[in-house]
Amino acid sequence: MNLASLAPWPLIAISLHLVGAIVAAAVAIWLWARRERFGPAGTPVVAALLLTAAWSLAPAVVVAPYLLTIGETARNLALLLVLYRLFSGDGRHASLGPIRPVGLTLIFIETMNLAAALVVSRVLPGSQLSVLAGSFDAVLRLLFAVGALMLVHNLYVGASAQARAALRWPASALAIVWIFDLNLYTLVYLGGGWPEEFAALRGLATVALALLMAVTATRGRDELRFRPSRTVTFQTFSLMIIGIYLVAMVTISRWLSLAGGDLAWLMELGFLVVASVAALLLLPSRRLRGWMRVMLAKHFFQHRYDYREEWLRFTGTVGNSGAEAPPLGERAVQAVADIAECPAGLLLERGEDGDLTLAARWNWPEIEVPGSAMSRASAAFFEKESWIADLDDVRAGQSPIAERDLVPTWLLDHPRAWALVPLIHYDRLIGMVVLARPAYARHFDWEDFDLLRVVGQQLASYLAENASQVALVEASRFDDFHRRIAFVMHDIKNLASQLSLLARNAELHAEKKEFRDDMLVTLRNSADKLNALIARLSRYGGGVDSLEEIAASDVVRSTMARFASSEQIMLARCDEVNITADAESLEQVLVHLIQNGIDASADDSPVILSLANEGLYARFEVFDSGCGMSPEFVRTRLFKPFVSTKTGGFGIGAFEARELVKAMRGRLEVESREGLGSHFTVRIPASTAVEIFQSIADTEREQAS
Repeated sequence: MNLASLAPWPLIAISLHLVGAIVAAAVAIWLWARRERFGPAGTPVVAALLLTAAWSLAPAVVVAPYLLTIGETARNLALLLVLYRLFSGDGRHASLGPIRPVGLTLIFIETMNLAAALVVSRVLPGSQLSVLAGSFDAVLRLLFAVGALMLVHNLYVGASAQARAALRWPASALAIVWIFDLNLYTLVYLGGGWPEEFAALRGLATVALALLMAVTATRGRDELRFRPSRTVTFQTFSLMIIGIYLVAMVTISRWLSLAGGDLAWLMELGFLVVASVAALLLLPSRRLRGWMRVMLAKHFFQHRYDYREEWLRFTGTVGNSGAEAPPLGERAVQAVADIAECPAGLLLERGEDGDLTLAARWNWPEIEVPGSAMSRASAAFFEKESWIADLDDVRAGQSPIAERDLVPTWLLDHPRAWALVPLIHYDRLIGMVVLARPAYARHFDWEDFDLLRVVGQQLASYLAENASQVALVEASRFDDFHRRIAFVMHDIKNLASQLSLLARNAELHAEKKEFRDDMLVTLRNSADKLNALIARLSRYGGGVDSLEEIAASDVVRSTMARFASSEQIMLARCDEVNITADAESLEQVLVHLIQNGIDASADDSPVILSLANEGLYARFEVFDSGCGMSPEFVRTRLFKPFVSTKTGGFGIGAFEARELVKAMRGRLEVESREGLGSHFTVRIPASTAVEIFQSIADTEREQAS
């Protein structure tokens, strides 16, 4: 055969067939000494590779088509024998009654194909029946490929877990050969001719067959596994879907052009428009991508998660502390949400009274979170059980935990709330992450629970460590503040004494009455201011002078009197209730809250004060519609000393107010939204309930001791 006269594709086909023949023959020779590693299939494997090598040489040296058919039939029957002997090696050849008829049918098909080829080549050469015989040959080859692949499938799927490690590579080798044949003869049947471009690659299937058989005989075959990453698998699957979509479009468009008659072009155009619109709507869908990820993880991988990638992403998100990085609370929510592919979330952390309050929100501005996001009792249950709550199961009554009331109503009522992940550190609940529903929501399984539980513990340690560092810094600054204030108070006392002495001397020695009068007024005012400052500084420990029964309404009226000149302050309600408190300290608290509301609001925006009788408490409320505060600011900065948003501010006003309220056995709560305003609530025990609260405090001290 003159290779120089051949067209490019036949030349490529002959070259690849020669490469396949060389590789198959070399592997057969190498396997002869190692054939026992195939068990009963060892000798048939070597024989099949030699027959395959001979068949691959045929296109380069043989012109008669029926000889090529004989070679392909011999190769198929030899590979079929290999397949049967592999069944024998697993001990299943005696129990596969339904499979044996399939093997006999495949032998019959190859025999018919060989007979038909001989008849056409010897009896009816060149006749019109040759075209029909070609289609008949393609159909028989298709049937054989389908039946052989079915046997390969049963060989691997029906094997035991131990046998699969040995069958993985030979089964893959046989499957590659017959999958290629299936596609090749499908093109032959549908196209009515031999596809030279695709058939030219047939030698590559022979190379793959030989190499995979060689891998089967290696000693490290059990460790050789194709382990694509999740990213590669997802991208490959996406490309496969796109390829299937394009092939389907071309196939249907071609069919419409053949069957559509005069309106074929219009039908093709309409189909292409509809298919393109459907692709634009479906392919970018987050729900579709979520479904694909779940299906691939479920069917392609032993585990749902790539733990290395998840841990690297988790630590990278939490540890991102750059200048433009979000606060730690938001990073904590994002780190957990990324694992479950959730678009948003919340972080709840323990308050001083044991309730969980909103600490941070990530991409979830619309959800309304009450001041007490979760009660102390519910938090104690999650702390004890470490229960990760699937809120869909809780809503449907299918949760393994019967206490539905433990989950806050505001979460169950919100349709996007999907899961609760407790953050446990040394058997103590640090907080909780609320996850929003992902685009493709699914039920949690054991792997989700295990991973989220471990991630919650790790995240709790980060948050606890951060809280400890903040507390250490705060204690250090307090210590510095106490040292400084001691010197300040000493100097102020000396100055006050000197000014008082100066004032007394001026009364005795001043000669001019006008000068004496002015000097006296100035000195006395200075002395009064300094003494008032000393008194105020001495109260920064958070204590009060004494607690006594007072009328809460008197404190409100006294506070309103201090803002009498401002039309911005409004009194909405003033109930009569007696409380046990320090009037001066309580008034100081209310004045501070009202002044903050004034500073945060526009000049024409009202600041409202209210007093209500709650039975056990008197509830003082201050409302403003100013700029508001973020949850992160309320949680980490509002009540921290030495942190102020005002120019020249000392940063202890809010801290002092809360400490004074606590000293009066009360509570100071705040709810705020950026751009909407703030709502401060001060609860002071009523006089009739003092004994009750004192009894509770005594009981808690006894239990603690």
